[in-house]
Amino acid sequence: MIRRPLLPAAALCATLALAACNNSPEAGRPDTTPTSTTATPTASPTPKYTAEEEAAITAAKSRYVAARGAIDIALSAPEKSKRADLENAGNGGNWLIGVVDDVEFQRKNGWYQAGKVQVTFAGVTSVTLLGQQPRVTLKVCVDASKTSTLFQKTKKPVPMGPSDGNRHLTESVLVYAPPTGKTTKMWFLIDEKATGSC
Repeated sequence: MIRRPLLPAAALCATLALAACNNSPEAGRPDTTPTSTTATPTASPTPKYTAEEEAAITAAKSRYVAARGAIDIALSAPEKSKRADLENAGNGGNWLIGVVDDVEFQRKNGWYQAGKVQVTFAGVTSVTLLGQQPRVTLKVCVDASKTSTLFQKTKKPVPMGPSDGNRHLTESVLVYAPPTGKTTKMWFLIDEKATGSC
């Protein structure tokens, strides 16, 4: 059995003196008032994006997948590819010009792409709904490991130089704007820059 040490006489006298100084008959008695054990409710965290921003992000992601899919189709059959199909799928701006150049390069060299690029979204960098062209910037992991470039005639792989890998983390910019010659707006992938591997 553990024994508590006795209070020194001076401490005991001080305690009794404090009780005697208080005229209340309750002085010196322990406080038996129950304490509340209910936790104070905390506010739920503020959502990072508004409902309108979330809708824009969802639409931009969907358009990104469609734009990338159209590029896969164009590169798999460069001789049949049309710029209008790429634009209607959501490729625009300088990005569209680069894609058209790539398709034309494949066509001239008698090459084509086998397989499809895999897309994984890594997050959202920014959302701006103000101005004439709302903008969403996405972080995207683009995986080209299931694609290869082949000769049209022989179906054999085209010898390629050193590669910096098949999986790239990109910063992809989409804007909400009307297609050429139209007034109804849609999301367009207009720029994409590699920022690392994923």
